[in-house]
Amino acid sequence: MSDDCIFCSIVDGEIPARTVHETGDVLAFLDANPLARGHTLVIPKPHAHRVGDLDAGLTDAVFDAVAALTPRVQDVVDADGANVGINDGAAAGQEVPHVHVHIVPRFEDDGGAPIHAVAGKRPDLSDDELDEIAAEIAD
Repeated sequence: MSDDCIFCSIVDGEIPARTVHETGDVLAFLDANPLARGHTLVIPKPHAHRVGDLDAGLTDAVFDAVAALTPRVQDVVDADGANVGINDGAAAGQEVPHVHVHIVPRFEDDGGAPIHAVAGKRPDLSDDELDEIAAEIAD
């Protein structure tokens, strides 16, 4: 746990939350500043700043919860779809330095955009550049 992490304080029960799911490793609760009805956050209980800080077991637990909760959230708020995403690092918009997965219900004509809209201008990459990046990631 981290002493100055709001999500760790929620896990410890020091800050109240509208909990929708809990296991030994994972906590899910409604976002206090929702982007849509039913906006849910899924977090690992142990403190982990970035996705790469999660071990395999914790990763499985978090994403198993996301997979189970996404259709339930959609059903409860009668959503037409959902965006599921993680802001990993300050440059990506991560405001709380504790891994958290957003489940954001989406509705026809809600004015929102697809996940591709979050990155701004798309880079113009050649096939060679794409091949090089793919090879480096695959290593």
